[in-house]
Amino acid sequence: MTIPRWSVVIPAFNEAHRLPRYLNEVVSYFEGCGEAYEVIVVDDGSTDDTAGCVERVARSRPTVRALRLGRNEGKGAAVRLGMLAAAGAWRLFADADGATPIGELKRLEHALAAGADIAIGSRVLADPAVSVVAKPHRVAAGRLFNWFVARIGLRTIADSQCGFKAFTAAAAESLFPRLRTAGFGFDVELLLLAQSHGLRVVEVPVNWTDQAGSKVGVFRTGPAMFWEILMARRRLGKLA
Repeated sequence: MTIPRWSVVIPAFNEAHRLPRYLNEVVSYFEGCGEAYEVIVVDDGSTDDTAGCVERVARSRPTVRALRLGRNEGKGAAVRLGMLAAAGAWRLFADADGATPIGELKRLEHALAAGADIAIGSRVLADPAVSVVAKPHRVAAGRLFNWFVARIGLRTIADSQCGFKAFTAAAAESLFPRLRTAGFGFDVELLLLAQSHGLRVVEVPVNWTDQAGSKVGVFRTGPAMFWEILMARRRLGKLA
């Protein structure tokens, strides 16, 4: 069995509208690279046709498969399941909305090849070669969130929440079995775990465009995220 060079994990909850375009973009990108790859879409208990969207692509592309959670457990739970099932030498998780084009993977790949254990996309680091299109209220909320996570110990990361993160197989296999946060706050726990294990995390500016239909909102998901992060910090403090 050929080990994929890349595994791409896409968590999806009721993404029948946004997923097909990005899934096809991901498949086309890797087919053009001519290297072994796999795409794992984790259906997080969707009630729409998300599963059907994946099945239709998988019929002609055996490199694409779906995993399904019986109920909606949260983005963190979905990413964890996909990463634990992945087999690639390098492993990426990416948001189903395609806010970060899959071509940005090259930027993260360079960081891994240069020795990083983890390479994460950033919408905050300045780079004249990239463009970030975001609504003003999301920019303000992001700044507040990043200030908060710095206060609880994640001081070296400018943007913890960009949903475009890549790992070596060794880093993924070390971190994801330990991940306990099921919701949107999981990125912070993941990076705190990486920090506590001495893994090298490199932040890389990426192109990013805000997409309609986001499931993350300051008032809708913000309080739960803050609570999840505080609980993760408390768990890690007890393990220290």
